[in-house]
Amino acid sequence: MKHLYWLLSAGLLATPAMAQTTSPAQPPAGSVPAAPAGAWTLQRAVDYALQNNLNVRQTQLSADLNEATLRQSRAALLPTAGANASQSWNFGTSLDPLTNEFITQTIRSNNFSLSSQVTLFSGFQLRNTIKQNALTLEAGRQDVDKARNDLALNVASQYLQLVLAEELVRANQVRVNSAEQQIERTRKLLRAGAVAESNLLDAQAQQASDQTNVITAENQRDIARLQLIQLMNLSGAEAENFQIDVPQLPDPDDEAELTLNLDETYRTAESTLPEVKAADQRVRASNLGVDVARGAYYPRLTFSAGIFTGYSSARSSFIPTGEVDYNYAPVFIYDPTVPGSVPVPTQFVTGVAQPRFDVKPTAFSNQIKDNLGKQLQFNLNVPILNGFQARINMQRAQVSVQQAQLRADQTRLTLRQNIQQAYADARAAQRRYVAAKRQVEALTTAYRNAEIRFNNGLLNGTEFNISKNNLTAAESSMIQAKYEFIFRRKVLDFYQGGPISL
Repeated sequence: MKHLYWLLSAGLLATPAMAQTTSPAQPPAGSVPAAPAGAWTLQRAVDYALQNNLNVRQTQLSADLNEATLRQSRAALLPTAGANASQSWNFGTSLDPLTNEFITQTIRSNNFSLSSQVTLFSGFQLRNTIKQNALTLEAGRQDVDKARNDLALNVASQYLQLVLAEELVRANQVRVNSAEQQIERTRKLLRAGAVAESNLLDAQAQQASDQTNVITAENQRDIARLQLIQLMNLSGAEAENFQIDVPQLPDPDDEAELTLNLDETYRTAESTLPEVKAADQRVRASNLGVDVARGAYYPRLTFSAGIFTGYSSARSSFIPTGEVDYNYAPVFIYDPTVPGSVPVPTQFVTGVAQPRFDVKPTAFSNQIKDNLGKQLQFNLNVPILNGFQARINMQRAQVSVQQAQLRADQTRLTLRQNIQQAYADARAAQRRYVAAKRQVEALTTAYRNAEIRFNNGLLNGTEFNISKNNLTAAESSMIQAKYEFIFRRKVLDFYQGGPISL
């Protein structure tokens, strides 16, 4: 957030001659929802920007991708299943895929299979990946919150910059009116012979300078208004009528000198800010990445099951025709009572019936049923040597843990430094306002005395203009110190868990 802090600081420190001309990070888009009518309060401006800012939308989409990755890793625990079907033609002498016979003819064959596989053990890689992706998703959601906080601070800074610019415009317009009145008085004194003509010329020159300051302040106001409109991503119709509700803000000297327990503020910010939470979650996710890499050392056990069948046009079946053929043979007899008797043929014959068959291709449905096969299989894969890939991946994961831890430490260090800097700047702005206010009071008295002397011809125009310009510079410094203190105070309130409001 440090770069954001300095960016916001630069906006409130700018004088009319140092107008911000850089474009905000988010350019306006084409179509956005209609903006509410009426003057814009800071809260309405922040709410609208959070709804339509493109950077916040992009961060939200990144979180959505992380959520999809988490769902995918959870689905990896489920079994996989697939179905296959094929049809092929073999010409000439080829091997029948179902009978495993060499046949010289054209064969059309079909194969159908259905298989499923589930991982039983993989070194806990799947479960650790789920835990890692869950932490990455939560870190992505914290990134969305951080983007929203950054945008709210940007809008608040630009809103106050616009309020400051409008107050400077009013102050410079008052000076122009005062210069016009002074010119009119000088003309009267000149006609009465009380002052020299050079006094009138000096008054007119001062009026021209004051008018230039008004134009400069108006340009600064228009630029601040444009940048706030672009930051909110307002469409053209709403942008043309955009006006802010100028709040009544207390002066820095209306309250006691700012005091703050920096350690307590840091602890509060550390426990609430999303960037700290995201950094810690990425450290834990990196530690799980080490466990995922370590899982490559373990064996991998899977279980698979399948069912398959097929059809071949070369396969044939014997189909009974219903007809029979008889084979006849003579009948022999012998007398068992006569020793050494031999069989003697008789006049009788016997016939054996042989059914007739036709050879026809086996029907498709019959082959699908007859060729049905099933399979169950356990597969154990034991890693022995894989080119040291597992070891290298482990080393990379361990380095990633150290990098994530350093980023988390840097996030905390930056947060502490930002709190310290915001506190120091707030105290300095409050003291500068008090000093500038005393200076304005003193220079106001001096200006009135100089005006009396100038009107009486006791002071020349150059010295009178110097007195007026000194007062003008002191008033501008006081106004800038006021808004700088207000913004620094709001930043400190934000670090303490308070809302961004005026």
